[in-house]
Amino acid sequence: MSMDTHVRRGHPITFGLIILFGIIELSLAAWLTSQFNKHPFDHTISERDRVHFTLFASTWTIVFSALFLVLFMHSANGSILTSVLAHLVFLALTWIIWTAAAAAVTQMIGGGLNCRTQDVFVYCNQLNALEAFAWLEWILVTFAILVVIVRGIQATRRGDGYRGGLV
Repeated sequence: MSMDTHVRRGHPITFGLIILFGIIELSLAAWLTSQFNKHPFDHTISERDRVHFTLFASTWTIVFSALFLVLFMHSANGSILTSVLAHLVFLALTWIIWTAAAAAVTQMIGGGLNCRTQDVFVYCNQLNALEAFAWLEWILVTFAILVVIVRGIQATRRGDGYRGGLV
């Protein structure tokens, strides 16, 4: 099998997983935000802001990943919107956003909470899940960006440049 076949199969799977876990992260962050709005004194401002940023990161990821997935499925060859450069720019921004979101949540809860022994955080299990899915998103985006970089190097060596199609 050629590398193009792997990319044609792997792109929808990878972006589908990014979208799926983005939806889960969005659900967690949205639920926590609604709880923070109902009970404004059960949390700190820092906790609220970090969850809001994770909500933004999830929304960003879902919207733009879905857009790139649809564009890739529609016109995998020849479109500037499905090029290596377009993917690289989007994934680099997304990687920066997820690095900040995952690190902020991790720092907030100290790397993980033992919900049986702590009494500082009201929504302990939800915050642990928020942290876990944030890092999972980071891993998926890191994998995708590495594949795009490799494909970009291959396209440049072939003489297609970064504007060439991803496949």
